[in-house]
Amino acid sequence: MDSTANRRRDHRVLFSHAIDVQMFAIDGTWRRPCTMLDVSEAGVRLGLKSSIQGLNLKEFFLVLSSTGVAFRRCELAWINGEQIGASFLTGTMRASQTKKASTGEKRSSVQRDEPAMHRCTGG
Repeated sequence: MDSTANRRRDHRVLFSHAIDVQMFAIDGTWRRPCTMLDVSEAGVRLGLKSSIQGLNLKEFFLVLSSTGVAFRRCELAWINGEQIGASFLTGTMRASQTKKASTGEKRSSVQRDEPAMHRCTGG
């Protein structure tokens, strides 16, 4: 097993054919096509189709549908050549927010993330 596989704690679902998805900046300033190679409850491994050099990848949205009705908020875990790993963010505080809270900043400045899976139900 490679070192990436050793870091995984959750059962992974492998796909016989990679699934086309999109990465979007949290602020909407960039987007990149990629393929979902495998996924678990906690994260995803993506194959890159174009350069990510110079992009702020700390957090991004992974759009799972062509219409954008299903997506996950992600945090970059690792980069290895043309593949990246990302953890799904949930309703818990991010590490940077926890640090702010523990250093004495007002708790009201600590915001919680949105739920991990989002679906729009047109109406």
